[in-house]
Amino acid sequence: MASGPNVVLICVDQWRGDALGCDGHPFAMTPHLDHLAGDGTRFAKTYSATPSCIASRAALYTGLSQTSTRRVGYRDGVPWDIDRTIASEFTANGYQTQAIGKLHVFPERSQIGFQNVILHDGYLHFARKKPRDPGFIDDYIPWLREKTGDPRADYFDNGLNCNSQVARPWDKDEALHPTTWVVTEAIDFLRRRDPSKPFFLYLGFHRPHPPYDPPAWAFEQYLNVEMPSPPYGDWASEVLEPYNDGWRADPNVAMLSRHALQRARAGYFGHITHIDLQINRFLETLAEHDLRESTVICFVSDHGEMLGDHGAFRKVLPYEGSARVPMILQGPGIPRQIVVGDAVAEMRDVMPTLLDAAGLPIPEGLDGKSLLPVAEAARQVAQSESADKSAHSIWREHLHGEHTAFGQSVQWITDGRFKYVWWSGTGREQLFDLAEDPQELHDLRESAEVEKWRAVLIKELAGREEAFVQDGKLVTGQPVSALLSHPRRG
Repeated sequence: MASGPNVVLICVDQWRGDALGCDGHPFAMTPHLDHLAGDGTRFAKTYSATPSCIASRAALYTGLSQTSTRRVGYRDGVPWDIDRTIASEFTANGYQTQAIGKLHVFPERSQIGFQNVILHDGYLHFARKKPRDPGFIDDYIPWLREKTGDPRADYFDNGLNCNSQVARPWDKDEALHPTTWVVTEAIDFLRRRDPSKPFFLYLGFHRPHPPYDPPAWAFEQYLNVEMPSPPYGDWASEVLEPYNDGWRADPNVAMLSRHALQRARAGYFGHITHIDLQINRFLETLAEHDLRESTVICFVSDHGEMLGDHGAFRKVLPYEGSARVPMILQGPGIPRQIVVGDAVAEMRDVMPTLLDAAGLPIPEGLDGKSLLPVAEAARQVAQSESADKSAHSIWREHLHGEHTAFGQSVQWITDGRFKYVWWSGTGREQLFDLAEDPQELHDLRESAEVEKWRAVLIKELAGREEAFVQDGKLVTGQPVSALLSHPRRG
């Protein structure tokens, strides 16, 4: 019988890495997550190597890289084909395992190793094809219909699309909001859990992913906040403007009016503050059950949101707004008030980290690594000038990220200080010094450093089925797919 700590993994959707008060954001109100970070370790350089829902979550659930899961872009309807998951490992080691909220796997009712799943993936065009009633693949909709007494009630009643930058307040009672529902179901799980064993609980919040429909109080408190203009790089008009589709309600690249942008940001950050309060509701209930001190909490997002940075919206791009995500780890055995800023973490690291925190064996063959040694090294560095400051640099020399976008693959490499980008269709290279230029305003593609990072990418891509590398050089214009035909390890 397992005897380790309880473990709660909170995964939000499309939450930028900088959208926390403790990360220095100028107006994001996240007091409870800031408190959680202050009591634990915040990994400030955490990325989603493949920044979209399906591909990133595959790494989160399996501890594998994108070339091992085969998911190098966004594609619906790909059957889940990986047996070993974070949930299956906790289940096999005697934990009670429960998932609530967004999983985003196919078929939708796949349990991926959990003993039970209560599902709400949000509006997925692929999943909502008629004549199937979405209630068959969404547990929130039947609950909503029961609570309202309306057999046709739907979260789409307000007409907001799932990637739209149009924003308006939630049209129903706050207790019926999908964000609140996740925590309501989580609290019910705490009531009916098996008290004889520890639990692994996954809470998947669909928001702050659009639709931007937070409760009215959360939306309105940001409407008149003075917000700085989004950063716009000296390279953006050349690199991103050719993909401008600003006539859409859900654009990838657009220059929204000041009014429309303010409302979109109010909707986005309204979601963030609503989630922050609901997480506090859950943590306080955990304490009421006398479980708070014996529970490891991990807060992470699957990817970010460009939100107007460089004229771009949504995700999939390698830039900080899209690819950098928050990660907070707190609980027994986790160092307190340590911020790790020079060790690059990734979604694949969550599975080995949480298994390690629970005192469970980490399976062989994972691409991710436990972050606990990094947290401990950071603690030692903070407390002693004589500590080994190289501990972070040997953690991961660099991270290779990629995602299909605009008919090509956008490849990137970062070590936390520099970020190199290569667009496979156009051959455009970019280089950013994130220490000196965290908003990626200045493209250093003429720097001598580019050759070094190009060589790193060539090594990563050598032998790939797309033949991105031929005769030791990067080749542009190769056909790309969101799904590799077979996994590539090593």
